[in-house]
Amino acid sequence: MLDLSSDVVALTAALVDIPSESRSEREIADQVEAALRDCGHLQVDRYGNTVVARTDLGRGQRVVLGGHLDTVPAADNLPHRIESDRVYGLGANDMKGGVAVALRCAYELRQPSRDVTYVFYECEEIDDEANGLRRLAEEHPELLEADFAVLMEPSDAGVEAGCQGTLRVHVRTDGERAHSARSWLGRNAIHAAADILNRLNDYQPRSAVIDGLRYREGLNAVGIEGGVATNVIPDACVVAVNYRYAPDRSSEQALAHLREVFHGYPVEVVDNSPGALPGLSHPAAVDFLAATGAQPRPKFGWTDVSRFSALGVPAVNFGPGDPSLAHTRGEFVPMEHLHLCETQMLEWLR
Repeated sequence: MLDLSSDVVALTAALVDIPSESRSEREIADQVEAALRDCGHLQVDRYGNTVVARTDLGRGQRVVLGGHLDTVPAADNLPHRIESDRVYGLGANDMKGGVAVALRCAYELRQPSRDVTYVFYECEEIDDEANGLRRLAEEHPELLEADFAVLMEPSDAGVEAGCQGTLRVHVRTDGERAHSARSWLGRNAIHAAADILNRLNDYQPRSAVIDGLRYREGLNAVGIEGGVATNVIPDACVVAVNYRYAPDRSSEQALAHLREVFHGYPVEVVDNSPGALPGLSHPAAVDFLAATGAQPRPKFGWTDVSRFSALGVPAVNFGPGDPSLAHTRGEFVPMEHLHLCETQMLEWLR
């Protein structure tokens, strides 16, 4: 069983050694739940393989610490190993190191300066419909009510504020089939996609400065599909486009912008997840930055802080590990990051 009184490095290693690929989180959720229930100062509830623990001390503020329990599939990187002051293994970086820090806080903080809600959730690494935090927000939003939230995603032990929105669309061209030996009788849909690609190539992405942080947008083709056979003029072509947009745009504004960029073509939405504003002016965020001593950076990418933003809760990413190592065969988390994040979180919440 998990020993929350153990050193954060040992706890990280123990978590890594519990296989928890997405949709197979029962064992790790069982152990996290049991360990938290042994902490008499916490109220613990479970929803599927998502575990929620809360203090209820009547403090003037409440904060959420969140982390996902699942990992991507293994790649010959279990069990853990320790080399050169690093913990290697599946999920060590993304994000069992961050989960270990949050569990240590849950164990140590009997009388935190703010009430704390700890959320350890399932299925972050797969389809959004299965995401445990999403389901919690939809079915029990009261459990996520807070003044501020910290998602323990790897961020080089620094603060990455807010996140970008992400919109994926299919832009389609139509043509008319014909035998390629008589191509003048048809209309080539793949050739017609050249205009779409030219618009993307000429596109000038904007930057937006929010709370002193510069978020850079990007609009790119990420795939193209067309063709029937090697002797047929294609009558359809689809260009897959990904738009990463700054959090000062809503999901509706982002889609409207793409419809302007691709005016004259049908645009089919594949998915659209809004970004999250950094909210660094909130008093809890100010205190958090002071406690960590971190110079905040914008988050380039999408994370579950977006869900907190949608609930009106400002949120940041803060956790041990290099985000560029996520999902790699050789992922690791530095011991220095684990100790640093644990110390700073405990100091802030004390």
